[in-house]
Amino acid sequence: MDILDPRLVLGGYAAGVFPMADSRDAIDVYWVEPRQRAVLPLDGFRLSRSLRKTIVADRFRVTVDTAFGQILALCAESVEGRPETWINAGIERVFHTLHLMGFAHSVECWDGDRLVGGLYGLALGRAFFGESMVSRATDASKVALAHLVARLKAGGFDLLDCQFQTSHLESLGAIEIERADYIALLAAALDGVVGSTGSSGAAASSAATGDFFALDRAAAVAPDDAVSGPVAGKVIAQLLVQTS
Repeated sequence: MDILDPRLVLGGYAAGVFPMADSRDAIDVYWVEPRQRAVLPLDGFRLSRSLRKTIVADRFRVTVDTAFGQILALCAESVEGRPETWINAGIERVFHTLHLMGFAHSVECWDGDRLVGGLYGLALGRAFFGESMVSRATDASKVALAHLVARLKAGGFDLLDCQFQTSHLESLGAIEIERADYIALLAAALDGVVGSTGSSGAAASSAATGDFFALDRAAAVAPDDAVSGPVAGKVIAQLLVQTS
């Protein structure tokens, strides 16, 4: 029996914990609350000159929520340098459900018609909980994260939770904070959210909830940058250098 109920998972994230498994084949999951939490301040993303060039040149075609299942499957694969994964069948199933419910989202990077990287995570209130990222081409995961940060800034989000610090995330601006400081940031990002773990999943007001798709609407009506489909890389680069 699947022990992960979507509402239970949403409640866990709202309380500052998240599920993991010991391996892909593990039956059980456990709840994790790191003493040191990695977060990426939305105004602190480190956009190197080379990464900016890659983004502005639209080296990858970047989409959102068009291949959620494929990104989740890629993140769950065991690959060289990462022989084990914490995404078991139960976690995969519940995130598919959360995606259908409108809470879980993916950012995908394509080289032509080939999916070469991306990430997925969970949006709740004005917080986004990054779950996993994957790259099958140089800089694909960095580009996906850059697009995510720009999207969160445009949508009024306050918190990007990266869970555990890595050298890769640190190079892009992620920092570690104490558990108590994280809980305070989380509480502020969820302030005003009502029913986020209830039957409807509705928020008290639009101001209480980040808009994950605000960037798409803004880019589509921009007089000089009208686009259909993926948001132009130069729009992303501009957002990343703007401060709140």
